[in-house]
Amino acid sequence: MNERGDRKCDGAATTLLKNVKMKKGVCEADMKAKLRGRVDVWLIAIFLLSVFLNFYNIGNAGSNVYYTAAAKSMTANWKAFFFASLDPAGFITVDKPPVALWFQALSVAIFGVSDWSVLLPEAIAGVLSTLLIYFIVKPIFGRAPALWSSLIFACTPIFVAVARTNNIDAILIFTLLAAAWALMKSVHKQKISWLLFSFALVGIGFNMKMLQAYMVLPAFYLFYFLADKANWKKRIGHLSLATVVLFVISISYAAVADSIPKDKRPYIGSSQTNSVFELAFGYNGVGRLTGEAGPGGNHSSDGNMPRMNPQTNEQNQGNALLGVPPQGTPNINSQINDENGNQGNGSLPSPPQGMPGMNPGEMGNFGPNESQPPGRMGGIGGETGEPGLFRLFNQQMAGQISWLLPFVLFSLIGLIVSIRKQRALTLPHQFTMFWFIWLIPMMGFFSIAGFFHRYYLSMMAPAIAVITAIGSTILWEFYKEKRDWSQWLLPTAFLVTFLFEAYVLFQNRSSIHVSWMLVIALLGLAIFAFIVAFRNKEKTAYYTKIAGMIGLLIMPFYWSLTPVLYGGNSAIPYAGPDLRHSGQQGDRMMAGGMEREANSSLIEYLEKNYNGEKYLVATFRANTAAQIMLKTDKAVMAMGGFLGSDPVLTPEKLEQIVKKGEVRYFLISGFGGGGESNSELIQWIQKHCKEVPQEEWQKGQTSADRHPFGTDRAEKLYKYEG
Repeated sequence: MNERGDRKCDGAATTLLKNVKMKKGVCEADMKAKLRGRVDVWLIAIFLLSVFLNFYNIGNAGSNVYYTAAAKSMTANWKAFFFASLDPAGFITVDKPPVALWFQALSVAIFGVSDWSVLLPEAIAGVLSTLLIYFIVKPIFGRAPALWSSLIFACTPIFVAVARTNNIDAILIFTLLAAAWALMKSVHKQKISWLLFSFALVGIGFNMKMLQAYMVLPAFYLFYFLADKANWKKRIGHLSLATVVLFVISISYAAVADSIPKDKRPYIGSSQTNSVFELAFGYNGVGRLTGEAGPGGNHSSDGNMPRMNPQTNEQNQGNALLGVPPQGTPNINSQINDENGNQGNGSLPSPPQGMPGMNPGEMGNFGPNESQPPGRMGGIGGETGEPGLFRLFNQQMAGQISWLLPFVLFSLIGLIVSIRKQRALTLPHQFTMFWFIWLIPMMGFFSIAGFFHRYYLSMMAPAIAVITAIGSTILWEFYKEKRDWSQWLLPTAFLVTFLFEAYVLFQNRSSIHVSWMLVIALLGLAIFAFIVAFRNKEKTAYYTKIAGMIGLLIMPFYWSLTPVLYGGNSAIPYAGPDLRHSGQQGDRMMAGGMEREANSSLIEYLEKNYNGEKYLVATFRANTAAQIMLKTDKAVMAMGGFLGSDPVLTPEKLEQIVKKGEVRYFLISGFGGGGESNSELIQWIQKHCKEVPQEEWQKGQTSADRHPFGTDRAEKLYKYEG
């Protein structure tokens, strides 16, 4: 990176903040002249880094079989494609709208069904998002802050983790960044068409992950109102029209889907009333805030996870197809640690040798965290910790997204100081405020929300990256001025952020050696000392600033590498060195890709006895159905949705389906089905169907076909012979 050019761009951006008269776009024009006829090698380098982090070894990363099965089913017919049906017969949908899954289905149609094909759209979206941030920042702040923004974003651990799965957050974030780009265009060109396009993209985002897309709207509304040059009445009119566009596009899918007679379309998975609107504002809306939404799409009436059905009398046996251990199964990760000693060895961990261990707590065990009150789970297995003011700084969350939050705080102080000194709100001020308003409501939500997964934190990644890059530019200019106390903001920001990173390493001392905490803390002290000592030597101080920025990214970059090196949990992704023990095995524990083995003897028996029924077998939970569908080309009925608690059927409806000859076999696992209605279904099955002896459908099963806990006897297969 050219030192003189970059310092000039830094200064130009901050000069704009000060509103000093200068030729518009001088930095950008200067850099364009320098770059004319050649490529920006630093942007190419960041692009290649993002490609590596998002794509390397992606074929072995595993996928969330819940969405993989849906993508496969969606290629079977247009009905399944439009509704994002879990099964090709169109019995039940997944727990999200279809738009993002359409990309996965198209990839499957082109490349065939595989883990790689369903991961491809998300990985591409991750790389494109990195580039898009550069092009959003550069027109206002110049090349250097734009490059730093892209680099920081590319090295955000939780974003890398989720972009390597077929969870749809990476596509959503790319869509929202495209909306932000269009919003900036609308202000620059003073054309309402760009504003409408921006809000239309947010509406499309709603049809990917519903209300999660709306988290950015406060920033969009306030930025346009402050930055647009039209009079305030026109601005309100423009925003009102944009809101209409947003509303129409947002509800378009729900309105169409809910208007279709319920017997002509799939049941809306994870809803309690078979309604897309209820799914959007219930489970995927208020339920996330209150904690009443269970993981993957279901919750019981008391707000807790669905309980195992007492009628099955198998509560403590686990579930073979889901790979969940029975109660009392020892923690394998603790056994490995007991046998091998402390894993920390004073160096960054190396990739695992042989069979990795696993930590069921990290893998997302089903059921609420015992330390949390009912309805306040905070994620599977308490993966997000207790709600509270400092939640983002706890052990579960800090390593995923929070490394640079102290620097963000100092950047906020710098922005306020700049506005007060100038006594005016310039476009760069407004642009910086946009990202703060993107970030702060999200920080508030994730601090108090009752239920979400850690990978939702990736929504904060663009704002943290841009604010850190812009903040370093603003604080650098204050440092050079040497006028007042603001000159100390930059060195103090470095020191506090490095010390916070050392604290994060201390929190994770069970998986990374404590010596790394000391290295990062000492590096922070050194950067602070050098910047203070060389205040009168701008060139040396500037290089120290660059070293400080790179130093701040060392640990986030390593955290981002962990899903690449060690694999990860493809259903509930996260990053961190504990993936050495839990990453690859975790995929087997929780919907970990097509290579995870379903019960081969069961599938062989079902296909041998298949007589053309609409469904090969019926089961309660979607993941069980997904595993079977990925090994066959037959539809499987998931009677209870993701976790077996959706009230899809009544005993009377099930009897009608059975008597029509649409399904003959029923697989009931140790978990049974959640909810009163599904308990009644189990009773009906047990009363009207005959249990198939296990030796008939487990004959010839080898130890390789069994899950590591020997839980194959937890299932019972029933056959209707009426």
